[in-house]
Amino acid sequence: MNGLIMAGQLLLGLSLLVILHELGHFLAARAFGIKVEKFYLFFDAWGFKLFSFKKGDVEYGIGWLPLGGYVKIAGMIDESMDTEQMALPAQPWEFRSKPAWQRLIVMLGGIIVNVIVGIFIFWMLTFNVGQNYTVNGKLNDGISVGTIGKEIGLQNGDKILAINGNKLIKFEDAISSKVLFDGAQLTILRGSKTLYISVPDTILNKISKNDKENFISPRYRMQSVDKVSAPDEKADQPSFFDKLFKRKFEKPVYPAYAAGIKPGDSILSVNGKAITFFDQFKEEVSQNKSKPVSIKALRKGKEMIFDLKVSKEGTIGIIPNLSSPETAHVDFGFIESLPVGANMAWSTFVDNAKGIGKMITGKLSARNISSPIGIAKVYGSTFDWVKFWTLTGLISMALAFMNLLPIPGLDGGHVVFLLIEMVQRKPVSEKVLERAQIVGFVILICLMVFAFGNDILKSFGK
Repeated sequence: MNGLIMAGQLLLGLSLLVILHELGHFLAARAFGIKVEKFYLFFDAWGFKLFSFKKGDVEYGIGWLPLGGYVKIAGMIDESMDTEQMALPAQPWEFRSKPAWQRLIVMLGGIIVNVIVGIFIFWMLTFNVGQNYTVNGKLNDGISVGTIGKEIGLQNGDKILAINGNKLIKFEDAISSKVLFDGAQLTILRGSKTLYISVPDTILNKISKNDKENFISPRYRMQSVDKVSAPDEKADQPSFFDKLFKRKFEKPVYPAYAAGIKPGDSILSVNGKAITFFDQFKEEVSQNKSKPVSIKALRKGKEMIFDLKVSKEGTIGIIPNLSSPETAHVDFGFIESLPVGANMAWSTFVDNAKGIGKMITGKLSARNISSPIGIAKVYGSTFDWVKFWTLTGLISMALAFMNLLPIPGLDGGHVVFLLIEMVQRKPVSEKVLERAQIVGFVILICLMVFAFGNDILKSFGK
């Protein structure tokens, strides 16, 4: 059921964006009197389609292959590879008969719409829900530092004062692209000393393989045990795929439950080491994977000792209650929200460009490319309309950037050939366009296979 919810959200979000993207091409073509023969959500590869109808001279439909969508514009070499039509004399209502500047606008139409949609989504989100942020100045216990943060010299309890000399107001800015992409310098207060620590511009490559908390997060105080994982006869059984692939199945272990720890208990120490913060507890437990530990806890004013064995994953099966950092909320008026939303959208576009640039220069692994499988997981198994529209806005800007890449078959590839035509004042030959389209198609298929392979391997922990 969870998988269906994730897939449903992804399908809904992508369908909306694909339809609007193709509508951008469609409206631009119609504005210049260019005939559009097909308008499809998804691809009707090899002539198979789920649904179609004709209105006027346009066939509208839904294909079976959910990898995007397309509009078939008369007199244009595109993914349909309709060479028969191109062999006939050019007609005044065809794409190839129009001036280069008009064809350029038609090709940019989808990208422009995706940008407008992204800005609109972030504008409305900002207006409706405002912005929440963690007040950095109120993090009296400083930060909790993960493995990656420790590698660059950060320590638990450090307080971040500034980024590149600019005072840090919102803690979230410390884990934003301005730090993770650009190799920022952090001003740190450690005790009474002020230190300067540089974040390498390759750090995202490590963080993307782990959670951001393996870099830094607010430091949380341990309060009490909220939940204790307990055996479940239905859940603790081999899955369908375990049986299908004859994978070794090990029943989950529940150390805290077996030892008698209960919700409401307050953990005081692990192996004699006093515990105040969650990072101390997590570190002490994870260092004792598959080893016995002694935990002292307070239950209704009485100290109790629990002896148990930590799981091989380095957990004992509890969810603690943690202190919450102080947050602030900012509301924006309708007009005031527009520049804020536009800035969020533009930042997403720029981050995509920086990410591709880092992959090209080898500073970011291509293993970070995600397919629809990975995107569906980000949407999650529960529907939250703010999260749904935030992710849809992010994807809209990502689609705008990806389609602008100069790869034949994408809008950016067509734009490149049109710019060449405008410079040399004559069209690129149809043979070159056809071959480029084939090359672009192969590149895109390879990228798609690579992306799906990434997500499949990640699902198996590789």
